[in-house]
Amino acid sequence: MSNQVWVCGEVVIDLIPDGTERKAVVGGGPANTAKALSKLGISTQFIDGISTDKYGQMALHELEKDSVLLDFVKFSDKPTCLAIVSLNSKGGATYEFVIDDTATFDFSHSWLPDAADKKPLLLHIGTLVTAIEPAASVLFEWAKKVALVAPIVFDPNIRPAVMSDRNEYVKQVERWVSISSAVKVSDDDIYWLYPGQDLDKVTKRWLEMGPELVVVTFGDKGLAGYRENSKISVDAKKVVVADTVGAGDTVGAILVEAIIEDGLDKLTGERLSLMLDRAARAAAITVSRSGALPPGRDEI
Repeated sequence: MSNQVWVCGEVVIDLIPDGTERKAVVGGGPANTAKALSKLGISTQFIDGISTDKYGQMALHELEKDSVLLDFVKFSDKPTCLAIVSLNSKGGATYEFVIDDTATFDFSHSWLPDAADKKPLLLHIGTLVTAIEPAASVLFEWAKKVALVAPIVFDPNIRPAVMSDRNEYVKQVERWVSISSAVKVSDDDIYWLYPGQDLDKVTKRWLEMGPELVVVTFGDKGLAGYRENSKISVDAKKVVVADTVGAGDTVGAILVEAIIEDGLDKLTGERLSLMLDRAARAAAITVSRSGALPPGRDEI
């Protein structure tokens, strides 16, 4: 078995408001998670298509700067996916995406790595590549093979601006939940997918589909870990918020860190509480900065 974690999904360019202009910042939930994991000292392979255009090269530089491994990247002259970000008065972010015919969503079985041969420690996957076709179905078939070798951590990271068909979105999310060992999700994600439903009941239903653990983030109200017949909650850390970009991705990285260090079966009780508190501290550092800049191990 290798000592590497795989993170699969999009790296995009976030165009973030900066006065009267927009500033280009490397983003995308999976890329943020890969950077966060690498900064925690974890050997992390990022799996996506990266463009040769100026934004793709910017993304490449950013990933390399944080020592993310790129052995399985497919380089392409197709353009980079763009995410046009709007921020509300509390720093909360919403997104408008330019996706079609981009290098970012150009997945195929011909270049995705063979898990049976490479034997990763874990696969983290999520955000738009798990919802938008044809990438989603290509990746789902591939991930089912990965699941025979390594645990899967799934982060749906819902983007209604891209896919407003709620029923289709639920269908996509639930099939990924069914092959995952753990899920990280925000309360906003759950409430959008299942309007009017009790959040605890949704997590219970997801656990019955297969995962051992569901971690739910509640923004400035903290986060909670759900296992069969148990729930552990921790408070958020109070900081001055620059924006919330990358906060959930940072939590996902801390979850992956705990799984590969301790094993998912041991993430219960006090150990789960400690992991959630560490995730809250890491996310607080991320939201205190503009853009997705997750902390390193020493900062946490």
